[in-house]
Amino acid sequence: IVLVGDSTTAVQGGWGPAFCADHVTSFAACLNLARGGRSTYNYRAEGSWTLVEAEMRTPGYAATWVLIQFGHNDQPGKPGRSTDLQHEFPDNLRRYVQQVRAAGAKPVLLTPLTRRQFVDGVLVEGLAPWADSVRTVARELQVPLVDLHGRSRALVQALGPVAAMRLAQAPATQAQVASA
Repeated sequence: IVLVGDSTTAVQGGWGPAFCADHVTSFAACLNLARGGRSTYNYRAEGSWTLVEAEMRTPGYAATWVLIQFGHNDQPGKPGRSTDLQHEFPDNLRRYVQQVRAAGAKPVLLTPLTRRQFVDGVLVEGLAPWADSVRTVARELQVPLVDLHGRSRALVQALGPVAAMRLAQAPATQAQVASA
């Protein structure tokens, strides 16, 4: 299993390490190649995808699954990272899927996790269009989908602004708790 994505998947603070440690059996390998601050564009442009391609072609495995999650850094306002939601983002996802399949591996798309941002106790929904785009590409290309956005959104909204801070990569500061 190869994990591809941004900081929400990456070794330092993402869901990837717990997934590999707690949900992958001992007879399977799990490699986390996610990198913080990456989008569907700069993950490839900076050479990280080359590492994934090499891993997909490594002989000896019965199957290789590549789990792909992006969206946070594809949003506007991220210089050198952001992608156009209508064309670039879904086209980049399609290209990843096609290359995974061409390497003989099996792609899985994951929607981006929600952010824990609230206004007056209501979860701000800024990543829904990117999650919808991932869902559309998954349907179109008949790729398995894990809806992390839907699941994390429901959990974070149910927890509320203060309790949701427990899900943070780093403990909340007193100022953050006070402002929630």
